[in-house]
Amino acid sequence: MLHDWRLRECDYGELNGLPAAELHERRSRYLDRPYPGGESWRQAVHRVGRFLDDLSLRWAGRRVLVIGHVATRWGLDHWISGARLEDLVDADFAWSEGWEYRMEEPQDPRDRP
Repeated sequence: MLHDWRLRECDYGELNGLPAAELHERRSRYLDRPYPGGESWRQAVHRVGRFLDDLSLRWAGRRVLVIGHVATRWGLDHWISGARLEDLVDADFAWSEGWEYRMEEPQDPRDRP
């Protein structure tokens, strides 16, 4: 088991501990602007992209179970499925018992912005 810090939730900074409903009704404000004392959603998703770079290097061709938070799921949706963050931040979070992603070819870290 590998505990990877890049799969943690977005850092809400000073807003950590705020009720989830309140936090999520404002999340589009923080797509590119960091939460006060925290990070932006784009920064959090970029972290997940860096995890995927390493994942393809260490476990290429193998099945891997990833457990994470909203930022993790958005990162997977963005980097693997091509979803736009602008669409993800405004969508309702539809919980499921799991999602399956397939990385067809190793990611090249130079492709990351």
